[in-house]
Amino acid sequence: MPKIKTRKSVVKRFHQTSTGKLMHRHTSRAHSMVSKSPGRKRRLLSESSLHPGKNKVIHRQLPNGSNY
Repeated sequence: MPKIKTRKSVVKRFHQTSTGKLMHRHTSRAHSMVSKSPGRKRRLLSESSLHPGKNKVIHRQLPNGSNY
């Protein structure tokens, strides 16, 4: 049986915690930060867990976890 290749674009965007949860960065963080409130900017700094419906799709694209 052949090895399953990892999607490198997914490795850059998601990482797996030790408990198996997938985490990702928030969007709307790249530019136009002047118009955003300080509280909103702080919330965007932290990572959040992936929506449960997307877990199966992303786990398929990360066969070896994110060991890179």
